[in-house]
Amino acid sequence: MVTIDEAQIMLDEIAEELPAGIYKDLNGGILLLPEAKMSPHAISNDLYILGEYQSGGSMGRLIKIYYGSFAKLFGHLEGDAFKSRLRETLFHEFTHHLEGLAGEKGLEIEDEKQLRRYRKERGL
Repeated sequence: MVTIDEAQIMLDEIAEELPAGIYKDLNGGILLLPEAKMSPHAISNDLYILGEYQSGGSMGRLIKIYYGSFAKLFGHLEGDAFKSRLRETLFHEFTHHLEGLAGEKGLEIEDEKQLRRYRKERGL
């Protein structure tokens, strides 16, 4: 299993691949947090939050990545496979950041559609 320290190294490597301009106004940076975070919409403790984009509050604009959620869902993955999941999540959160700066909500709408599909699949 990838440790939190190894995940941090991977996340730093992924972040270095991105162009500097993408970090515009991301004053809180990228945080790798140790906890797992359950979605408030989870029906039977089966919907973890992997990452979040925060655009307000005292810490400003930042991206949170939840290592504990990754460990629960992808703890069986090693090396590049785990890193690929981190990359996918980080890029997703950066898309929220860029859309937020542009006043767009396309990914937010898509996330809501996925949540509706999740609920429908569980009979709600």
